[in-house]
Amino acid sequence: MSYVVIKCGGSIVDSLPDSFYENLVAIQKEGAWKPVIVHGGGPSITNLLDQIDIPTQFVQGLRVTTNQVLEVVEMALSGSVNKQMVQQIAKAGGKAFGWSGVDGGFLKAKPASNVKALGFVGEIHEVETSYVEQLTNLGLIPVISPISMDVNGQKYNINADVAAASIAQALQARLCFISNISGIYNKNQNIVHEATREEIQDMISEKVIIGGMIPKVLSAIDALEKGVPEVAIVNGLEPNNLQQFLEGKAIGTRLYLGKEGMEYVESNR
Repeated sequence: MSYVVIKCGGSIVDSLPDSFYENLVAIQKEGAWKPVIVHGGGPSITNLLDQIDIPTQFVQGLRVTTNQVLEVVEMALSGSVNKQMVQQIAKAGGKAFGWSGVDGGFLKAKPASNVKALGFVGEIHEVETSYVEQLTNLGLIPVISPISMDVNGQKYNINADVAAASIAQALQARLCFISNISGIYNKNQNIVHEATREEIQDMISEKVIIGGMIPKVLSAIDALEKGVPEVAIVNGLEPNNLQQFLEGKAIGTRLYLGKEGMEYVESNR
């Protein structure tokens, strides 16, 4: 059995169809894959901040996080969004266990490199993989909120793309970003089904890739450099896309370190 880390973007959590959760549960019960969910919750966070008149600011696609913002982020992610996904998996006939990086020191954080601009935004430097192993061995689907904590008890807002990449690295798992778009588009607005690190970096330089897609693809490249064999961006609104991705079909955009990475993954399907 192999792990697959599935990151669900906050912009899509409320829109995921029942078929996505049914597909997820079927994949787990078939036994070839152990799915691990990591989720965001950007729209829920922004809505809560708007309700209490706290302005939302972003720097390079990452939310600037003060102490006050951090409380709201945790409430949205570790509370409502996390339990919503656990509930949907249960409705689809599966069993899920929801928790955050804070619990049990699962995700150990440190401040992001540009802390002055971002506030309490962090990076992951260690993942306690034994928790995932124990839960999946019990037949549970882990559902993880990316809020994390350092050794001194300071909590950090972790970008869900970054958290998912860190978890995939630690598990040496394939990584699938579930989004509301069908992948990365080139200058001509055609989907790029396969791309290498160099091609992605060129698209960032040429401003073909912008905004929130930047931390997503940078997290993907970092994961690839640390041993994740394959990363993909897949549209979760299309029925059976997740299963087709795991079957190796041309779904979304697959990212590799280089051409040799493409050949390695293809030969090991």
